[in-house]
Amino acid sequence: MSRRSSNDGGAFVSETADLGARLCERIRREGAISFCEWMRAALYDERGGYYRRGVERWGRAGDYRTGPERSALFAATFARHFALLFDELGRPPVLHLLEAGGGAGHFACGVLKTLRRDSPRVFDSLRYVFDEASADSRARAAALLVPFAARVEFRHLADFADNEDLAGREDLAEPFDNVVVFSNELLDAFPVHRVVMRGGRLRELFVGLGAGVEFVWVEREPSTPRLVEHFERAGVTLEEGRFAEVNLDAEEWVARAARLVGRGFVVTVDYGDEAANLFSAAHRRGGTLRAFRGHKFADDVLRSPGEQDLTTTVNWTQIVSAGEDAGLQTVALERLDTFLLRAGLLEQLERECALDGEEAEVARLRLDAREMILPGGMASHFQVLVQKKV
Repeated sequence: MSRRSSNDGGAFVSETADLGARLCERIRREGAISFCEWMRAALYDERGGYYRRGVERWGRAGDYRTGPERSALFAATFARHFALLFDELGRPPVLHLLEAGGGAGHFACGVLKTLRRDSPRVFDSLRYVFDEASADSRARAAALLVPFAARVEFRHLADFADNEDLAGREDLAEPFDNVVVFSNELLDAFPVHRVVMRGGRLRELFVGLGAGVEFVWVEREPSTPRLVEHFERAGVTLEEGRFAEVNLDAEEWVARAARLVGRGFVVTVDYGDEAANLFSAAHRRGGTLRAFRGHKFADDVLRSPGEQDLTTTVNWTQIVSAGEDAGLQTVALERLDTFLLRAGLLEQLERECALDGEEAEVARLRLDAREMILPGGMASHFQVLVQKKV
């Protein structure tokens, strides 16, 4: 299939319109489908999914401005942290850094540049495995990371974790030791099941078709017993009429990441909350599902699949528990701004400013730093979960 360039608006309209038409046809043929299936198609369909199409999704030209990973200072500070983890692992001859959902490679590029300059011993030991679902983003990342081609491998992490034949190969055995698995704003983009409590029973939200062929919500019995089990394990009973999301894919991802780690760390950055707050806070009575388009909240999450981003707030209680079940120990779960300060953001800021004589760049770095550490800044709304296996 040919993919559109970022300025080929006609092709994009055709792809997303085709996705909507295919979803309509599927619902006519099979009946209402779970929202999880609908969301998976809206975000990841090969022809029209939001994350598969070749457009700029971040910044002024995109639909949203994500966390501070767009700053070189963010990547440089994490590079400092990875160097500390390298020491904690005993300075192994090979350190595997596996980034899941790497996008267009900006974070990877920043980490590699910083380690090459500031921590050459870590850089010399590094094998950077880059995982990204979008073919367009992988192509952009490959172009950006050309200077580090000898250190970077483009692979799907599932190849290592799920394929027994591959896991038995000698050339793939090494990544399971001395490894750091890193992701940033990945879990919030996984498809979720949406549920509501009706008459004391858990119901699941499906997607059907209205009289005007628009997508509409339909309540059904849960599509899997895992939804009821999810709340039972958490010791939570939703109040009547309250909506919530269940991210089963996130649990599976954590288990997969844990299988990659014979000895090492899983570092996860995202925005989330504890289960008790997610399922009881008054302002979340309708759940946390939301859509973004053109830097604004979209009113209808079911409108125009493939044309807007869909996201939910991560349940950290669930992620920590899933990690522990898979053999990971929780090292820390803290706000991103706190983590960055502890990881040496201010020291890294002064180093970057001293090395870059351009006044405009120094001003930008200082502005980025303020955004990441000032009360109420963007980083204060994100968290970092560090897990390990030894």
